[in-house]
Amino acid sequence: MFADQNAPHYDDTLGGRISLARGAKAISAKEAAQQLGVLPSSWNAWECDRDTPRVNRLTMMAGILGVSPTWLLTGHGNGPLDHTADHDRGDLLQAIREISDDLAALDRRMRVLSRRFERDAMACEVD
Repeated sequence: MFADQNAPHYDDTLGGRISLARGAKAISAKEAAQQLGVLPSSWNAWECDRDTPRVNRLTMMAGILGVSPTWLLTGHGNGPLDHTADHDRGDLLQAIREISDDLAALDRRMRVLSRRFERDAMACEVD
């Protein structure tokens, strides 16, 4: 389907990876948006890099597209062209663990950013 199925996608944009994964899944943007529970215009904005989805939407999107959230964000990890033994129970458990680790890392990052935001807001109040 694609010229080089082993090509890394870390040099692509988030929107490009969303589009690539949706194409590999063979669903329309409208269908994908319906599955995610968003307007097609929101999905299209994400694919065109005019906007970015929130973390919770990105995680659900990864599930719909059959890729890891890390792959969507960075191009590294389990993408749409990784056709390893999906039916193998061990591979599925490993994928679940990786997604769980991805979510934990995103949660830690959000807490750090939140604390920094609160600290900066308090500093502004003092000034």
